[in-house]
Amino acid sequence: MTDSFAPDPRLVADGPALGNLPLCHLRLVDDARFPWAMLIPRRPGLVEIIDLPPAERTVLMEEISAVSAALKAVSGAQKLNVAALGNMVPQLHVHIVGRTAGDAAWPGPVFGVGTRQPYAPAAQAELAARLKAALGLP
Repeated sequence: MTDSFAPDPRLVADGPALGNLPLCHLRLVDDARFPWAMLIPRRPGLVEIIDLPPAERTVLMEEISAVSAALKAVSGAQKLNVAALGNMVPQLHVHIVGRTAGDAAWPGPVFGVGTRQPYAPAAQAELAARLKAALGLP
């Protein structure tokens, strides 16, 4: 990985780092209304998925799949929403949000709905530990 990668401070502010996968930096989004992870490819200057070379696009899809499976398994989510919007923060990042019928935004998108509800510290630590364990992260 290149040394010039740094996640946008707005992405850092969204929640704690969980670790690094082969391509992406993984973070938990601190909103207890939804189990929510975010992948940020550790390459500088990326805005769109198409900015990645083909081989790294494949790695990104595998990492999205792995995090999606882990998030669904540890949260019991019924549905997953996966999005790379970048309208507010252009640095390439992918949201993986666990959804359940009747959640705070159901059936609409989670973005811009209601007010974020931070996790209690123990609940955040438990979810982070379970996700990391499911992904084999230290």
